[in-house]
Amino acid sequence: MNSIYFNASKIRPMRWLLAAWLCVLVLVCSPLPAVAAVTQIEEYPGQMLYQSRQTLQDQTGNSWQAIAFKRIHPEGSAIVSLRLVGFADEVKFDHTQPLALTTSMGQTLTAKDISSEISQNTPTPPNVAEYDIKSVLPQLQAEIPLHLTLPMVTGSAIELQIPSTAIEEWQAVSVR
Repeated sequence: MNSIYFNASKIRPMRWLLAAWLCVLVLVCSPLPAVAAVTQIEEYPGQMLYQSRQTLQDQTGNSWQAIAFKRIHPEGSAIVSLRLVGFADEVKFDHTQPLALTTSMGQTLTAKDISSEISQNTPTPPNVAEYDIKSVLPQLQAEIPLHLTLPMVTGSAIELQIPSTAIEEWQAVSVR
């Protein structure tokens, strides 16, 4: 009887150790949601830049950088844009088409491509696009799932699911 009690007492600490090890493993290996913050940069005296960055994945698992920003010029004018950067070499945006933003409720909004305004001196790389989102942001609700349809030169679109935290940050950038 003592031998059974002795073995049970050894098994209990082993169970606790195994449970603790599993908890640590889950915490370390589970993917955490993308957390970004709105940053503020004074680009030069009188010109402020507010931005939020997220890394998103498309339907095929490729990574994308989404940067929402508001640039306030010294004279007071402001732009609110969403820049999307694809990391796949074969990605080429169709800059003649708008960005489509579709809610899970079926509402579709569009944002004009303003990629030609990124730099007047150098052409925009094919894997980069920028859209004017100033008018669409007030129409979005963070609680309602959103996906973006990115127009590609190939004619096939790429889909990005946008988390509610990203929508909230984009709206926070917009109201700065």
